[in-house]
Amino acid sequence: MRESLNNKRVRMQLILDRLYETYPNSHCSLEHRSPFQLLISTMLSAQCTDERVNKVTPELFKFYPTAAVMAGASVEHLAELVRSTGFFNSKSRNMSACAITLLEEHGGEVPADLDALVKLPGVGRKTANVVLSTAFQIPGLVVDTHVIRISNLLRMTDEKDAVKIELELQKIIDREHWVMFTHLIIDHGRAVCVARRPQCHECVLAEYCPSVLPEEAIKKK
Repeated sequence: MRESLNNKRVRMQLILDRLYETYPNSHCSLEHRSPFQLLISTMLSAQCTDERVNKVTPELFKFYPTAAVMAGASVEHLAELVRSTGFFNSKSRNMSACAITLLEEHGGEVPADLDALVKLPGVGRKTANVVLSTAFQIPGLVVDTHVIRISNLLRMTDEKDAVKIELELQKIIDREHWVMFTHLIIDHGRAVCVARRPQCHECVLAEYCPSVLPEEAIKKK
């Protein structure tokens, strides 16, 4: 039987309450000192862990702390600095092009606008929402791999496309929780609801999750 939107909203609020209790210090794990640095860090996090990005960015931002400075960087040097994040050639080209575009079209400042952000080289909707929500405190619902996977497990959606999931979740989650929802889900996905070995018997959301593994549910009891 298909769950009504209202029932999903009620269940989601219970899930959020439990996650807030479990991860009271949840926050964006990418280290940054400006909207520009957050933008670049988020671009680097594609197909890479935040932990690895945080090891790379101190040296990167020592050389190129702002869009104006990075716009004059050689792509080769950028690639050398971010090599360990993977896909470093495409990332370095995007970083360079993004910095140049920011300098030429936005005075070197990161725009606090979704439409403007997604027009920047290398910036998709996910990256734009990270910047809006964390750097500018503008509610944005970031859909990463954790959110895609766990939202499906919780049966809040059966979509696989990130944009469609974002739009569905916006109807289920109150706007005031959009920013924290992603941070909480990421923390839960790293700690308990791990992709290849979900620890359902330790999960604080087990009673609200239709996908609890039977053998894990037995352990919980």
